[in-house]
Amino acid sequence: MFRKAIMAALVVCAATAAHAKSVPPPPDGAHPLTAEDVGSWLDGLIPYSLARGDIAGAEVVVVKDGRILFEKGYGVSDVKTQAPVDPDVTLFRPGSISKLFTWTAAMQLVEDGKLNLDTDVNRYLDFKIPPAYGKPITLRDLMTHTPGFEETIKGLFSNKREPLREVLAHWIPERMYPPGEVSAYSNYGAALTGYIVQRVSGEKYEDYVAHHIFAPLKMAHSTFVQPLPKALARDMSKGYETASGKEVPFENVNMSPAGALSTTAGDIARFMLAHLNDGSYDGGQILKPETAQLMHSRAYTPVAGAQSMGLGFYHEDRNGHDVVAHAGDTLAFHSDLHLILDEKVGIYYTQNSLGKPDSMVRGYLYRAFMDRYFPAAPAAAEPTLKTAKADAQRIAGTYDQSRRSDSNFMRIAELFGQPKVVADADGTIGFDLLKDPAGNPYKWREVAPNQWRQVNGAGKLIVTWKDGKIARIDSDQFPPVIVFSPAPLWRSGVWNVPLLIGTFAFLLLVVLFWPIKAILRWRYGSPFPLSGRAAMLYRLSRVVALIDLAFLVGWIAFLTYGSSNVQAMDAAFDPVLRGLQVLGLIGVAGTVFPVYQAATAWRSPQPWWTKLTDVLLVLACLSLIWFIVSLKLITVGLNY
Repeated sequence: MFRKAIMAALVVCAATAAHAKSVPPPPDGAHPLTAEDVGSWLDGLIPYSLARGDIAGAEVVVVKDGRILFEKGYGVSDVKTQAPVDPDVTLFRPGSISKLFTWTAAMQLVEDGKLNLDTDVNRYLDFKIPPAYGKPITLRDLMTHTPGFEETIKGLFSNKREPLREVLAHWIPERMYPPGEVSAYSNYGAALTGYIVQRVSGEKYEDYVAHHIFAPLKMAHSTFVQPLPKALARDMSKGYETASGKEVPFENVNMSPAGALSTTAGDIARFMLAHLNDGSYDGGQILKPETAQLMHSRAYTPVAGAQSMGLGFYHEDRNGHDVVAHAGDTLAFHSDLHLILDEKVGIYYTQNSLGKPDSMVRGYLYRAFMDRYFPAAPAAAEPTLKTAKADAQRIAGTYDQSRRSDSNFMRIAELFGQPKVVADADGTIGFDLLKDPAGNPYKWREVAPNQWRQVNGAGKLIVTWKDGKIARIDSDQFPPVIVFSPAPLWRSGVWNVPLLIGTFAFLLLVVLFWPIKAILRWRYGSPFPLSGRAAMLYRLSRVVALIDLAFLVGWIAFLTYGSSNVQAMDAAFDPVLRGLQVLGLIGVAGTVFPVYQAATAWRSPQPWWTKLTDVLLVLACLSLIWFIVSLKLITVGLNY
């Protein structure tokens, strides 16, 4: 239904554009990329999508051949006042698109000979990144997201403003992979690059970017300063979960080089045009031509046929065109930037609300733009391999994402978010992270050994084997900052998630039935059937169940709150976490009582269902210990 509505909107837009200006389409069937056509198309698509997705406002800009082709604001920047979005004045937060400014700043210093792409970054720091895997981390590793760091969350958004050095030096994330080998998106790595820029240049990071990028490009409505300067604060859009829902306060990003930019679509257009024009625009030069080209080149290709990383930019090549890009997300703002290098075209889209779960304009827009204006040539027929059905069975299973936490309790996020590959009876596979606008997983068929093509589409999945086992799955449908590898059995959510839910449910029943049984005995005048040591063990076992349940409820409450209030996940919550861990330790130590009770009850003449309950309680307590260990719910440190 939704897909049909979108297609109808696109048809109406196309018809409107055709009447607006009589420009014959190119022979290949592409629409002419004119201000009239793109304006009519976007005016039909974006307002509909904002309304359907419950999104307050958006900005979009398209640049072409050294100029702004189309620029417009949609919706409102303030739901209460209904202030309209002005793309030249209204500031949005493009999140990780900020990193492109960090990478550009670093490359300026490479040009000046002050930084070297292949030197140990410890040379530029006043604290030390510990060695791992026998290889140093280089600036090239940071710029291609291959330093091997695990994911970090604590302090990324925070209610407390902290100096960049303090944030970075306080905790250096664990290394999961050797440098230069596995792509795993890293906010820490980008922020570290920003600190290197600060150290080597002698200017605060936000001042360096203002002086060496914003000023030359005349980006007068852009800043990394937090909170915003008064001159810009009045033009800042509000941020929302949904247009009809809660407002999100201005988000303080402590790892500022990774995501603290506030800017307008008009200013981003100037940055895009500079990169499309070999580093200069409107009389301002930020990079030499050869440096800009180096940033856009393929610096790291994980496997043949997959998308590549440039130096900071990642490739999202589509329809045979050379495209570099970056996306960005804060809690409220969500953005995409794409540069079609071989066509000298760029498109930037940003929205000030998360929107409903099925909101799709952001992810859909780039694909639709490319298919409308730069469609792919007809693909040659590719027959499905005869071995596809057997191969599908071999790769089916649960997978880990390379971008994850591994040394701390945030492992639980991976447990509940493990992607799955499902083998279908017809020999196709489904990958539940790749879905159509209606939310249905795309189907994939094997068209060459270990090469899977999207059914009725152009997307690819690439399976890599090593020593007879699956090593990784890559896809050209994901930016090359994440890779998927089979989850080991002990970490698989297939059995861990049901076990965790079952453990919680059984502990809850034990705790609830304890007072209920007491009330029923009182109501019917039935005496407590146990006495002495047996009675004491029974009561202590129920206390342990209560402690274990409180431990799980505490973690559920913390993670639920943190998932929608990431800015609260900083040092202020450390006492809460430590309290939960102490409670967990008490529960672990107390497991001896259910074990002793079950052993005692087994030798007694008690009914079989009582013995079964006692055994199941022991198993629930042992299960909790398993999760404490495997999910690292109790650790010496409180970094995550």
